[in-house]
Amino acid sequence: MACRLISLLRFTLFATISAAPKIVAIYQPKFGCPTKCGELRDIPFPFGTSPECYLDSSFLITCNRTFSPPKPFLRKSTTIEVLNISLDGLMRVAVVVARNCYDESGARIKGKSKSPHLRLSKFPLSNIHNKFTAIGCATAAVIQGIGQQNFSTRKLYSTGCISQCGDLENVVDGSCSGIGCCQTSIPKGMRNSSFTVNPFGTNVPKFAPCSHAFVVEEKAFKFSSLDLKDLRGRMHVPVVLDYAVGEESCAEAQFNPRYACRAKNSECINSTNGPGYRCNCLAGFHGNPYLWDGCQDIDECETIKPCSGNCKNLPGTFRCYCSKGYVGDGKKDGTGCHPSNSLWIALGTSMSLLVLLIGSSWVYWMLLKRKLIRKREKFFEQNGGKILREKLSQQKGEVETTRIFTTEDLKKATNNYNKSTVIGRGGQGTVYKGLLPDNKEVAIKKSIISDEKQVEQFINEVVILSQINHDNVVKLLGCCLETPVPILVYEFITNGTLYDHISDERRGSALSWEMRLKIAAEAADAVAYLHSSTIKPIIHRDIKSTNILLDSNYTAKVADFGASRLIPLDKPHLSTRLEGTMGYIDPEYFQSNQLTEKSDVYSFGVVLAELLTGEEVTSTKRPVEDRNLAGYFVSWTNDDRLPRILDKRLSKDGKIEMLEKFAMLVKDCLSVKGEDRPTMKRVATELKSLSTIEKHPSKDTDASTGVSEGAHNQNVPSKTEKDAFVGSSGSSSTLGFESISDKQ
Repeated sequence: MACRLISLLRFTLFATISAAPKIVAIYQPKFGCPTKCGELRDIPFPFGTSPECYLDSSFLITCNRTFSPPKPFLRKSTTIEVLNISLDGLMRVAVVVARNCYDESGARIKGKSKSPHLRLSKFPLSNIHNKFTAIGCATAAVIQGIGQQNFSTRKLYSTGCISQCGDLENVVDGSCSGIGCCQTSIPKGMRNSSFTVNPFGTNVPKFAPCSHAFVVEEKAFKFSSLDLKDLRGRMHVPVVLDYAVGEESCAEAQFNPRYACRAKNSECINSTNGPGYRCNCLAGFHGNPYLWDGCQDIDECETIKPCSGNCKNLPGTFRCYCSKGYVGDGKKDGTGCHPSNSLWIALGTSMSLLVLLIGSSWVYWMLLKRKLIRKREKFFEQNGGKILREKLSQQKGEVETTRIFTTEDLKKATNNYNKSTVIGRGGQGTVYKGLLPDNKEVAIKKSIISDEKQVEQFINEVVILSQINHDNVVKLLGCCLETPVPILVYEFITNGTLYDHISDERRGSALSWEMRLKIAAEAADAVAYLHSSTIKPIIHRDIKSTNILLDSNYTAKVADFGASRLIPLDKPHLSTRLEGTMGYIDPEYFQSNQLTEKSDVYSFGVVLAELLTGEEVTSTKRPVEDRNLAGYFVSWTNDDRLPRILDKRLSKDGKIEMLEKFAMLVKDCLSVKGEDRPTMKRVATELKSLSTIEKHPSKDTDASTGVSEGAHNQNVPSKTEKDAFVGSSGSSSTLGFESISDKQ
């Protein structure tokens, strides 16, 4: 009983294994198979150069490396050179031409005749792409071969044509109708074949001593009368072969373990020229259908661009569709896409809203622009624009007049007051570096405050300051009155302030004693000019080393009239609130608020002390009683200790006698009482004398004699000019004239 049970189990297991489906292996080439041989740049599978690389031996490509470059041949042939292989079942090869040549008597010339045999194995000649061709003037050509349409049926085929010509005049280039050239079709399935070419008759013309016969790719050959002599030296011609896999049809081959068309997205196609089949990628795919993953999707949306609307790529196909609001098939060769009725309604509504929005925006912009224009006109009138225009019109033709800038002019010059253009900030406002359309560099000062009650006085000062024509005073070029606070425009000075050069060790070393004398004399001359040579005396009220600028030639330029005051001609002083910089302020002015020209003399004396000592105006490094430079300087000069406080940088080039005379002048300027101080004109004269002596030491060295005050006459307007420039004689007003260089 047990033995029967065991036998039954064995039978059941055997039956199960027998009934299981067979696992079919798909043959694929090994990795790294060569795909090139000489000029044949692509050897696609199922072809290959070794057993691991081709499907079967009929697809062998022999790469003969005895040639340079190497040449590929079909299977083991040495005469059928492979030119090209395509994946649509076609192969181009080069085959030998059949030839017979004859002498004038009609006898065959030995060594010039050839009757080749084509042994193509399984790949037949393409009956669609090839023609059997004969060339000659007394030529009969025949092709014979074996044709096979299926595995079991083979037939012997024979066909040919005759070509003749009496003379060259009858030969037509490009025509193979029998005169000099004839052609005939190739039967289907023809594999192994041979060509023969023979003369008929003995009359062989001299211009066509040879007859030729060959199978050739139809589109690769065009007959010419020049071919009659020797086929223009051609020994081989291109021929197209149809290749297929095996001897079976698709229906039979799919059960074969080595069935070639099992790759994804491929299909099997029966051969139309002999037995066998070939593989092809499905529509919408491209690549090598003989490789497992060789057929890749074609992105029609990117390649053929078939859609007029939107395109979506799909595996093996694509889909055209229209955007929302449009209808149609979306195809270029179809109905395309056109707006639906609902879209027209939505579009009309949108356009109406857009027009309304644009119209409202335009109206708002126009109202805003008008408001801005009115605001600018208000500021212009409020800042005395009309008065300034009237006064400027009175001085046309006399000297260069002040220019009235618009806000757009100055915004453009400063790149809309960009932070990168800021060159100085102070109590009176911010200074920007600007560039005018004529490439002229200017300094543009935006004031922080404005006194609306002093508009007329402000305009008078603008007019008067614009007429200051002195080489050592920074020139006022113009102003802008379209802002709440007037903006002033000055010439731009490039080399920093006197303070920069005194306080900087490196820069200060460049200031010799002679240069310091020159700077002091020029600055004094400018201040003296303000006091006595302008239409109305101008007291600067904030003379200090940071308000004396230096150009590239170290020429002094007095700047920053933000705290300046005009002194009425009939008054020796002016009562005003205290303004200025600590350390430079006149102690008498500090006590009484009485501003006089001597207040500027005191401040200038402090600047001279800076030039002589190189010391800070106020310093915690000095003792408490000497923290103020003015007191420190006077104290040490009274005790004959001048050499001990001199700037060490002057010890090399400064004569002690000259330094002492300079120090005495400084001491006079720093007198506590204003009446004991010299006038600025006298200071300028003394400094000019010292400077002259320093330049020409051989001349009179008596610095005290100086130059008479009457000689100081540079750029003095005439009485007529003064009358033309004078407006009202009211009290002074503040003019915002900020330093045109970076502040410390």
